[in-house]
Amino acid sequence: MPVSNVRETPLLTQKRAEEIFTAAAAAARALGVRDVEVLTGAGANALTRFANNTIHQNVAERSGYLSVRALVDGRTARASTNRLDLEGIRHAVEQAVTVAKLQAPDPELLPLAESASYADTPRHFARTAALTPGDRAKAVKEAIAAVEAAAQTAAGIYATGESVLAILNTNGVSAYHAETMAVFSITALAKDSSGWAKKSSCDAGDLNPLEIAEAAALKAANSRGPAEIAPGRYTVVLEPSAVLDLVGQISGDFSATALRDERSFLTGRLGAKLFGENISVYDDVYHARQSGSPFDGEGVPRQRVALVENGVVRNVVYSRQAAAHAGAKPTGHGFPVPNEYGEAPANIVIAGGESSVEQMIASTERGVLVTRLWYIREVDPYQKIMTGMTRDGTFLIEKGKLTRGLKNFRFNQNLIELLSNVEELSPVSRASGEEMFDMVVPAMKVRDFNFTEVTRF
Repeated sequence: MPVSNVRETPLLTQKRAEEIFTAAAAAARALGVRDVEVLTGAGANALTRFANNTIHQNVAERSGYLSVRALVDGRTARASTNRLDLEGIRHAVEQAVTVAKLQAPDPELLPLAESASYADTPRHFARTAALTPGDRAKAVKEAIAAVEAAAQTAAGIYATGESVLAILNTNGVSAYHAETMAVFSITALAKDSSGWAKKSSCDAGDLNPLEIAEAAALKAANSRGPAEIAPGRYTVVLEPSAVLDLVGQISGDFSATALRDERSFLTGRLGAKLFGENISVYDDVYHARQSGSPFDGEGVPRQRVALVENGVVRNVVYSRQAAAHAGAKPTGHGFPVPNEYGEAPANIVIAGGESSVEQMIASTERGVLVTRLWYIREVDPYQKIMTGMTRDGTFLIEKGKLTRGLKNFRFNQNLIELLSNVEELSPVSRASGEEMFDMVVPAMKVRDFNFTEVTRF
């Protein structure tokens, strides 16, 4: 099915966004204020939830919002509302102007962003937006049946939705983006084991809930009767979701503001070779498997940024303010102003290789296959040491084969070390987890992964 017209989504058309902006700008002029930025959007999200092999909840929400930022004599403030009628717009403008006048002047405040052009990123799919509760229920029914056939119990979600974001200002910015999203997640529970799988895509046609359920059920079946082995350093094969949730923890450190504030593990390391030759990381909103808008929170076009090349830390991303501090160009990664954090990568792509997960397993004499990780927390922010646990499909590898399920481990792992010990990479895929936003990443075979203790399950 072709992509729908992203300029005419029924939630909030580009024309309606322009009308809201025109009303806000007029309200500001009536108060003697010329410089105004409007961020407006809408969302429609629906969720079918199931547990104990039964659908038990279906919810849907539709919302709209408006956020107005006023600049007054070197001061700025923002006010938000979910009322998009004329009275609501005027009230938000009045609040923004009133609060701005109460602020102390900010010598670092920049003028509004200038007009720009944006690359086309068609991510609004009509068939995703049109999915009904009945459509989701039919898919969930088939998924549950596959898990029941394996004498297991299914729990999970099937969520679909669409969203619109528009940013306009009195300096010429007019940015508009619409997209859809579908997410299917399932956990298959057996007597003493479990399996998990999750996928997401802007196009619901890319998801096959039955296949996802069968993969989770197979994990649970193959890990039954889990054995316990001693903690220690093992070669591990991390599936893409495990890579996402663990390695993805470094993404927020590739920020010029974090670097300037010395709260990034890259402080004093920009330009250094920190990782293995086979590690390259990019921020690339234009990658075919990515999602998100082609502009940032001020309407600045997003750039593709090489963060790491062949193990060398090359770049961080810049908001307009961070770029002004550093004498650099903004990369289109800023959050809406004012904010405390500056900017961050939003579309991480870790370059992959040619080995399949099956080939990684076959090349491993003794090791552990990890489906996913959870409860990940930072232990040392400068060395980027993280702790957490395996979950829902942990397997022993012996002589190139999966031989049995394992009881789960707690790990304590330095991510700099991990990314220096990667022996093989798979082709990339869009990965979904629970600890980080979706990214495009490969599976990884890593030596000397540090498991510190065995859990009770």
